[in-house]
Formats: sequence, C-alpha cells, structure tokens
Amino acid sequence: MYKVFLVDDEPFITEGLMDAIDWPAYGLEVVGSAENGEEALERLRHTPVDILITDISMPLMNGLDLIRRARELHPDLKAVILSGFNEFDYLKEGLMLGIENYLLKPINVKELQDTLRNAADKLLNSRSDARLHEYNVQIMRDNTLYRWMNGRISKAELNERAELLGLSLDAPYGIVALLRREPSGLEEQEEALERIASAFDGRGTVIPFRDLDGDIVVLAGLSSPEEDRSGLALELKRIASPSANGTPARLSFGSPHPLLSSISDSYREAKKAQEFFMIDPDREWIDYEDTVPLKKAELGEFPIDWEAYRKLLVTRDKEKLSEDITADFERLRLMEGMTPAWLQEVALELIIRFKMELKAIKHSDEPELFEGGIGQANSASHYAELAEAVRQVAERCVDSLAMDVRSPVVRQVLNEIEEHYADELSLKTLGTRFHIHPVYLGQLFQKEIGESFTEHINKYRIEQAKRLLKTSSLKVHDIARQVGYWETGYFYKQFKKFVGVSPSEFKGLH
Repeated sequence: MYKVFLVDDEPFITEGLMDAIDWPAYGLEVVGSAENGEEALERLRHTPVDILITDISMPLMNGLDLIRRARELHPDLKAVILSGFNEFDYLKEGLMLGIENYLLKPINVKELQDTLRNAADKLLNSRSDARLHEYNVQIMRDNTLYRWMNGRISKAELNERAELLGLSLDAPYGIVALLRREPSGLEEQEEALERIASAFDGRGTVIPFRDLDGDIVVLAGLSSPEEDRSGLALELKRIASPSANGTPARLSFGSPHPLLSSISDSYREAKKAQEFFMIDPDREWIDYEDTVPLKKAELGEFPIDWEAYRKLLVTRDKEKLSEDITADFERLRLMEGMTPAWLQEVALELIIRFKMELKAIKHSDEPELFEGGIGQANSASHYAELAEAVRQVAERCVDSLAMDVRSPVVRQVLNEIEEHYADELSLKTLGTRFHIHPVYLGQLFQKEIGESFTEHINKYRIEQAKRLLKTSSLKVHDIARQVGYWETGYFYKQFKKFVGVSPSEFKGLH
C-alpha cells in the first residue's frame, strides 16, 4: 500500500479525513498525522511517505514550505493542498510545486477521492525508475534461472535472456550452492543477494538468485569437476553467519555437473542436501556427495519403489501406503547382506523424500511432521521401529494433504499473516515473493478465503489487539504498534469497525 501523511492544525479535519475515506480501497494507508509543519517534517524524517495531504495555512511552517522540505526527504512525494482560502498566489505557487490538487474547505469528498485515485495511479506508473528497473531485472533473473534449474526453458530462450541480463554461462562445468534461513523475509533475501554479489564482484561465473521456495541459490562456474571450491564454500559460509535474531543460514552444495547440459542436477542435489540438516543440524555445511555413502540409496537403485509410494501419497491412500511400508521393511530385513546401518539409511532416506515431496506439493515447509520420525529412526534398535517411524511420517503427510484444500500460494500468504502480522504486508510484496501478480493474488485470496486480503489482515490484527487489551497493561497506542498500526486513529477506526466499541471501551470492559 502507498503511505499517506495528514497535516492540519485543526485535529477534527484529520480525524474527519480518516473516517470519510476508505483508504485501503485506493491502495492507501494513513501512516501518521501532525498539527503543524515543523512537527510533520520531523516525523517525515523517520516515516516513509508517498502522499502528503496538508493544510496550507499553519503556524510555524506553512504547507508550501512543508512540501518543499518534505521533498528533500522523499523526492517522489505527491502532495495535495487543503485551504480555506481561494487565493491565486497560493494556487500559483502550489502549481509550480507540482501538487496533485488544491482543495478548498469544506472538502468535497468525491473530488478528494478522484485526486487520491489519480495520485496512486501516478505512483504506480512512476515506479519505472532506476530502482524498479533494478528490481524488475532481479525478478526476470530469478525467473529465468529458476526455470533453467527445473528444465523449463529452451536453450534458445536461455541464451537470449542470458545475453539480455548479462549472465556469463561460458564455463564448461558448474556447481550449485544453496543458502536457506528460516524464517526468511523478502528484505533479508535481498540483503543476502547484495552481500553475495558484492563478495564475488568481478567474478561473472558466480550468479546468485532466489528460487520459488525463498532459498538463495548460488550458481558458480567451474573450469573442471575437480576445481577447488573451498574458497567459494568459506565465503558463502561467512555470508551465512547468524542473523540478528541468531538464526544461522544453512549452506548446502550439489555436485559439479556440465553447466549447460545438466546443472539442474546440481540444483536438485543441493535441495536434497538441505534436508539432511534435520539429521545433522550442527554441520557447518552439507555436501550432497556426503549424503549418499551407500550408492544403493541412489535414485533408480533404491531398494524400495519410491514412485509407488509417491502416487499413494498424492492419492492420499493412507491405508495402502502404511501396508506397503510395513511389507517392504519386512522384505528388506530378510535381504542377503542387509545390515542395521543400511536399513537405517533407507528409513532416513524415505523420511527425507516424504518431506521433499510434501513441500513440492504444498510449497510450504512443515518440519514438525518429520522431527519425531527422524529422532525415532536415529534411536531405533529394531527394524520394526524403523518401519513404524517411516509409517507415521507417511500418515502425517497424507493427513496434511487431506486437511488442506487451499491453493499453496494462499496457504503461504496465510502463514505470512500469522507470523508477520505486525510487519508491513501487502499484496505487492507478497506477490513479488511468491512470483504471482498482486492483482491475481488478491482475487485468488478473496475467492478462497471469502474476504479481501486487507480485510483479513485487519481482522487478524484486531484479534491480536483484543488479546493484548485483555491480558496486558500496555497503553492503547503501544498495542496498536505491536499489532501493526502506526497510526492510532486508523487503529481506532478498524477496531470499532470489527468489535463495535473503541479499544479503550473494550479494555474497560475487561
């Protein structure tokens, strides 16, 4: 949403504007207000703002001076002037400043609505500046490389896009490294991409990008499969150091492969290696080659028909899947040359495959479904315990699919709201993260949830506010900020809309 700041030395004017306009309907959010120009300017130093609506005649600093000073802080700021005077000099100077409109009090709401709609459209169109261009290039790069890693782009299109994006794909071999930090927001991903690009500046064969799962993928060119890559590993490990909240990024590597013909194999291997952090979470990094000491566990030689398991999972046939797992482990324990260590490897491999398959279907991770199975398999002293660990994991996966009828991207949006409701969330930022157009995402959300994204997040925030009003001694404005509202007036309006009373009245009742 674009951010609006209101300035008028008569508080009832700003309060009236908050109530008179359905701001979210125009893609807008009121993020603050002030009663004079100096107070407004000070707050604008620390508040990102897209549209300034200001009275022209105020003490300490008038509206025209405020617009000039505010644009030093926010060059692309759109401004709307409110005035009680139809003075030509004011109007002329305002027009020279490039204001959106000069509205006379009392405000004509319809005219203000039209002005806001036009200003929002201008902001949308004007974002084809250098920053957005850079942002769009990154999205195109992410999309192109992700399709390549998954075998969904032709050689001709890849060459054409590589030339357009300045990607160097001349190395004979390549390797994929993968950085994952959970949870990981869009801002954190962008910072990681910038750090990697800076660290390998000048090395055109090191290309970082984001994939659809939110992982940072680093494609590095190699002159030969045996080329020393310890420098790459050490540099990425440094970049993967713990974040401010102490969460380390997990680093995994695929194997070297011919760059143009089979680099997607290295990407698939790096993804699989990531899952082994569940088994060995204290490793500094995991190389795919270290996860397959038993070549019999490789795809195609695996002693269990995984494709049959996968089909039973997708069709949610829990009973048949459970029967097959029990029967297969009974068969395996009787195989010639079978050892307890190998049988344990098979169980752990199956749990990892179930985890990856579920994530591929739902586009979201559910580690809690697998942690118990991993622990049970690691501590098992009998083949039946191994079979039981795998069987329970498989049944949980089937139950997870059976319970979830929503599309994966809507589930991801709901998860983001639950985990980050106090942060700035919008269809635009979420659409970028999940690689889906924000308009389509909004329509899909409305269709599956039965209410708009804005209405849902406001309802969720208000529920959290009700909980805090009941259980804490925090002041109302502090609670408003804790649940994601930086403008107390807007918080009051939303609270009364959903609850029927003001936050103060609600607090008094409880």
